[in-house]
Amino acid sequence: MELRETNIDKLDDGHFDVLIVGGGINGAVSAAVLAGRGARVAIVDRGDWAGFTSQESSNLVWGGFKYLENYELLLVRKLCVSRNRLLKAYPANIEQIPFLASLDESSPFPPALAALGTVGYWGIGSFRTKAPRALRAAKIKRVEPVVNTATVRGGIEYYDAILTDNDARFVFSFVRSAMDAGAVAANYVELVSAERRDGRWHAALRDGETGREFTTTARMIVNAAGPFIDGLNNEWNLRTEHRIVYSKGIHLVVPRLTKNHRVLAFFDDTQRLFYVIPMGKRSVIGTTDTRVSDPVSHVTDEDRTFLLEQINARLELAQPLTEDDIIAERCGVRPLVVSNDGDDQTDVDWTSLSRKHEIEVDRAKSVISIFGGKLTDCLNVGEEVAEAAEHLGLPLIPDEGDWFGEPPEATRKEFFRQARLMNLDDLRDKPDVEPLSTRLWRRYGRRAFAMLEAIREDPRMGEDIMDSADYLRVELERAAHTEMITRLEDFLRRRSKISLVVDETDVDQSEGLREVAEILFDDQAEAKLEEYFSTRARESQVSDATK
Repeated sequence: MELRETNIDKLDDGHFDVLIVGGGINGAVSAAVLAGRGARVAIVDRGDWAGFTSQESSNLVWGGFKYLENYELLLVRKLCVSRNRLLKAYPANIEQIPFLASLDESSPFPPALAALGTVGYWGIGSFRTKAPRALRAAKIKRVEPVVNTATVRGGIEYYDAILTDNDARFVFSFVRSAMDAGAVAANYVELVSAERRDGRWHAALRDGETGREFTTTARMIVNAAGPFIDGLNNEWNLRTEHRIVYSKGIHLVVPRLTKNHRVLAFFDDTQRLFYVIPMGKRSVIGTTDTRVSDPVSHVTDEDRTFLLEQINARLELAQPLTEDDIIAERCGVRPLVVSNDGDDQTDVDWTSLSRKHEIEVDRAKSVISIFGGKLTDCLNVGEEVAEAAEHLGLPLIPDEGDWFGEPPEATRKEFFRQARLMNLDDLRDKPDVEPLSTRLWRRYGRRAFAMLEAIREDPRMGEDIMDSADYLRVELERAAHTEMITRLEDFLRRRSKISLVVDETDVDQSEGLREVAEILFDDQAEAKLEEYFSTRARESQVSDATK
């Protein structure tokens, strides 16, 4: 909490080169690159970092194999190159993973054509992943016995990538990188209004926690508001060539359906792709693709029923999945880019709209707008925003590529050497979990060294903070001071993924939950717990209303 309050003080009557509005992946990566290249940057979000669209992804880092269907070869090439860069820059956080697609009567393509597509996809990606292969139905059954191959004509296996942790934490890593480079960042800070005068933007801001209002100025604004980008541009009377439309996607988190670490892909009855994606001890089923007019969306009973029916028809499970098996749900909108020519896009094939992005610059008002995009494309977005800022006259130091990525190999080796000397991985005996050293390095990089020292000094720091969760007391102690956790949900849902993989009843009844609140919020712990349970009750009412 102290970090956030310090940054708000810096925002109050502050003067910056760039004010970034929106703390999803687009805003976070923009802050990281601009601060890393010497700009005075401020970034705010009216919610938490990655608290809207960016926390609802599939956790996949992929080149867009399905976009080949619409011959978007340049987009696929661009995404594959970005995927390859991310794999190289984040070897502990992003890993290759096989996609096994079973093709039955609902598939729009025969297996032979799909296999040809995987070879082309592999080549477009510069052959940087493992080679694809075609599979007969019998082979699919051998490698994935859970798949119902009764009507399967064949299949394909190709490789893309996946985030080992969760999307929201990956987004926060860019915010943290920006702060390390001198950026001022504050979550739960709302942009009330912004007016351009005397060659600068004068922004009125409000602290969502205290109600405190203050102003800050900036030479230019980056509109990274995601699904809300058009509303801000309209307020500023900006005319843009593009705008956003919304597609709702949902995921259901259920007990692990296969022990194999791969993504299972199927075409549903409407010939749209959906997946079974690994998430530790869980599986994630999704996503759907539903056109909506409101960026605020919820999982409906119809959504749940549809996905459960589709997966039960394609897997041979001991017992069919029911709503009782759902551990958590994810629901968000994809901000899809369309031309701002007045057409409401009702005659457009909805599923043909890709996750491309567009960067627009208003030179007269010094506003950079980021339309669309996806996690895989984040490095491209950051670099294009920096280029746009330079075109607006902002001097930046040369890009050395040090605003993203993990620490160098020598630093990693030294961390694991120290971890071995203190027998870190022997501190736990939980079955089927990754070594502590691997997890701490992946999540914290250089900051993990201080955690080793804290565990040496106090062995309690190496204990799990909650019974059902995979999270150490030392992680929480450090998070309280460095990760700007403002509400309990920020920790449970975004800095960790506890609420995604642990049943909510187990979370609520955990003896460690109160200690979590006390470590994070000190004398505000009781109020934060009450706030958390009140929010949960309201969300439950909304969920019940959708049924």
